[in-house]
Amino acid sequence: MKKTRALAPIAAALLLLLGQAPARAAGSSAFRPSSNPIIFVHGYNSSGSIWNTMVSRFQNDGWPSGHLRQWSYDWRQSNATTAQQLAIEIDGLLADTGASKVDVITHSMGGLSSRYYAKNLAGASKIDAWVSLGGPNHGTDWADTCTDTSCVEMRIGSAFLNDLNSGDETPGPPRYATWWSPCDTIINPDSSVSLSGAANTRTACLSHNALTTDGTVYAQTRDMVNS
Repeated sequence: MKKTRALAPIAAALLLLLGQAPARAAGSSAFRPSSNPIIFVHGYNSSGSIWNTMVSRFQNDGWPSGHLRQWSYDWRQSNATTAQQLAIEIDGLLADTGASKVDVITHSMGGLSSRYYAKNLAGASKIDAWVSLGGPNHGTDWADTCTDTSCVEMRIGSAFLNDLNSGDETPGPPRYATWWSPCDTIINPDSSVSLSGAANTRTACLSHNALTTDGTVYAQTRDMVNS
């Protein structure tokens, strides 16, 4: 066993001399055949393009493009309606990849429709890991002046949020995780993001949208979904 370990650096050097990179070690952050496809859910007044940087990083770390779906939807409609559409999108992604579960990565309001899907549309059984980056999980006072149905649902104490947060905030078998920034001026208060039963992480001083492009947040998110 010691001899094998001693020879490993020599073997790697020979591969480099031959112009070949050594294979990634098992357990690294690179894509593995058992990794789930990922669906990315954007937030209010946004689109799937907000994930361009993160998706590019996942591809660089070995995820095939067919396993990375940047979904866009009508962000003005009720989050309950979006959840129903998300259910169809996830079923399609599972069918396309042959997987049995997905990982769901969300930004801002995208956390609400995906949580509704998990709680009320039997979606929890199809999710392995769920991520919320700057999600208004308990509402935000930023939404007090908007009128779109989806935005009204983000108000602190809204009927939608009261129902969504009643009982278990992280239902079923999925692994839940949130990331929140002390410098996020869209989600007020900061404590709105964290969920009971989730792994809740404070980031560096990042703006609301920077949560989708920050390298540290990406690495932590990648490792969480691939664990």
